[in-house]
Amino acid sequence: MPYPNTLIFVDLSSDDPAAAGEFYAEVFGWENDPRPLGTFHRMVPGQNFLNPDGSQSEIGNLHLGIHNSQNVRPHPNPDGVEPRMPSTDGRKPRVFILVSPDDSADRIIETAERLGAEVLWRNHYWSEFNGFNDAFRDPWGNEIVLWTKGGENPEIPDHFTDE
Repeated sequence: MPYPNTLIFVDLSSDDPAAAGEFYAEVFGWENDPRPLGTFHRMVPGQNFLNPDGSQSEIGNLHLGIHNSQNVRPHPNPDGVEPRMPSTDGRKPRVFILVSPDDSADRIIETAERLGAEVLWRNHYWSEFNGFNDAFRDPWGNEIVLWTKGGENPEIPDHFTDE
């Protein structure tokens, strides 16, 4: 079997990538790497994926990009093309973020909401993938789902919804 095509990057749309970069740096503690400032921002989580024993592997964490909806790069037309605004209506891709054992969904949601995000839901458990999840829509319309591993024999609090 040939080597598969590989996902290398996902980027979010914003009409203000510099502000979006600052938002995600504060919400998740990621490095905001403007490349260049206001055109494209690479969000760098830092560290590496963990091995089963909790030590860092050789595999670096994935990065997330933020592009300027006014003129999305790369594109063959240097002036860009329509549409030039982030999508805020209807279904769109969602980004799932695994919550670190050193952080909490509560802290992340509270920070995101304080910075202008809309909370979409809180306190849900999905048994099929053994994960607790919460979600928000950032100020530019991008949807982020927080995922916390359930672990072995998870206890689902009474106030959580589940499926």
